[in-house]
Order: sequence, then C-alpha cells, then structure tokens
Amino acid sequence: MARWRCPVIERSEQVADTSPMRLARTASIFLRSLLFALGQWSSTLLFAPLTLLTLPLPFAWRYRVASQWSRFNLWWLAVTCALRHTVEGWEHIPQRPAVVLCKHQSAWEALALQMLFQPQVWVLKRELLWVPFFGWGLAALRPIAIDRDSGTRAIHQVVEEGIRRLAGGIWVVIFPEGTRVAPGQRGRYRLGGAWLAQRSGAPVVPVAHNAGEYWPRNGFLKRPGTIRLVVGPAIPSQGRTAVQINAAAEAWIESTMGRISDA
Repeated sequence: MARWRCPVIERSEQVADTSPMRLARTASIFLRSLLFALGQWSSTLLFAPLTLLTLPLPFAWRYRVASQWSRFNLWWLAVTCALRHTVEGWEHIPQRPAVVLCKHQSAWEALALQMLFQPQVWVLKRELLWVPFFGWGLAALRPIAIDRDSGTRAIHQVVEEGIRRLAGGIWVVIFPEGTRVAPGQRGRYRLGGAWLAQRSGAPVVPVAHNAGEYWPRNGFLKRPGTIRLVVGPAIPSQGRTAVQINAAAEAWIESTMGRISDA
C-alpha cells in the first residue's frame, strides 16, 4: 500500500532542503574538502620526488618512505573533513603476504590499504604511471601496471609478476571489479586475482568497506563520518579453481557490503 504523506509536511521538507543551515553545512563541507585537497596536492609534490630519490634503496625502505604519504593524508582527512575509519577483522590478516581482493568505491581505500598490508604493490592500469608527480612516485613502488585492453595477456602478466612479488615478501592488492563502483552497485569480478592465488598457492584476503558513501568516486566533497573497513577470513587457494576462489571472495565481499552499507 502506498504511504500517504501530508502535502504540508512535504512542502516543509522541501523548504528545509534549502534552509540557511543546510547551505551552511554544504559550504563547510566544500571548504573542508578544499583544504584537504590542498594538503593532498602539496604532499604529493613533496613525496613523489622524495620517493624517486629512494630508488637505490631496497624496496622495503622505499615503501616505508612512500607510505608516509598515505599516513599523512589519512590523518589530514580526519583533521580537515572529520572523516575517520575503523578496521574490523585484524585477526584475519595472515602472517605471510597474500593476494588482497578489495571492493573499489573510492580513492580512500588506496590510502587505507597501505596501512594494513605492508609492503604491498597494486595491480593497476598503466595510464596511472603517466600522471605527473603522482604516477612518477607510484612507478618507484613496482606496481603491476597492465593494459586493461590486452585481455588474457594482462592476466598472464598479473600472474607472472604477482608470483615474483609474493615470493619477495610483498602483498599484492587487486580491485577485482577493475574500476570504482558506486555504493549499492556491483561490478563484474574479474579472474586475475583469483588466477594469481591459484597459481601461487597464496590465500586470498577479501576486504569490504563503505568509503564511497563518504568519499564518492571521482567526487570532490568528503562527508564527515566514520568509514567501516572489514577484513574477511583468508580464503585458501589449494584445491580450488580460480573460478571457485573468485566466487568465494565475491560472495563474502558483497554479503559484507550488504551489512555495512547504507546505500
């Protein structure tokens, strides 16, 4: 049965949407987001050249320097935008590096994951390495940069390079949907990460979060609040096909998204 609503109440709600208080909140969020952006850009200009200077050093040292950029920006995000986060499931993080399959909604998770799984590399589109300053610093961290239009060749690259990274004690972080997906939606989970887990024998660690509800994809404004990030139990890869591993990770991530998301 359709819910009847009083026209007077509906009109008052519409007026409230444009009230001075609401406009003041919007202006405050804009100014806070602008302040965060200025700090993020400034820190990128500082840390990108600094990371390049660490190229002669071992990867672990290089990563320790570069990850301070993420640490600073998470702190700056809390200071300027009042946007904080909680982490659930610390006990599920294995002692040895594994393949991390994470929900992709925002730019926020790229910062937060660096604090959880150290040291790590990302599987990313190679075009990101061409971005001035940010891409140059990123290239020093040995990411697995793929051509997403190359099909099976990209999967082979992920498997070959990923096995080498894992053998060297480095976590491999993959966003299986390939691109940012808005809250309440879900993309197709690609098999690259599951193939890497199956071929390497490493487990998959699934990660879910609701960052897109506060920091939307390609969005400038950051809403204040607390992002929830949940680390799931490791999914063994031995005795399973890549399709089975991928399905298990997708099922856990999406069911957890339903629990923590307001979308």
